[in-house]
Amino acid sequence: MINVGLNHFLIVSGILFSLGLYAVVTRKNAVMVLMGIELILNAANINFIAFSKFGNLGLTGQVTALFVIVLAAAEAAIALAIVLNIYKTFNNVNVDEIDHLKD
Repeated sequence: MINVGLNHFLIVSGILFSLGLYAVVTRKNAVMVLMGIELILNAANINFIAFSKFGNLGLTGQVTALFVIVLAAAEAAIALAIVLNIYKTFNNVNVDEIDHLKD
């Protein structure tokens, strides 16, 4: 039987963070960029929970992870509203082509 330790959580978290960062940097679609940001926030949540469990911090990491989940839900709702408004205005959601917001 495998004993899951802190290193396993950190490896999974690092992979999720890397995939999220790759999605944010390389994607042109705003929805895909938002999905990358969600992956980055989930990687942070895994770290908070893992350090809470293995660092004898009590419930501090779990409470922080709960706040991050609430923040991610609010970010998703507001960002999707912005993306829908941008699509309605420009008929496009590519972040490279939407630079007319400065005007």
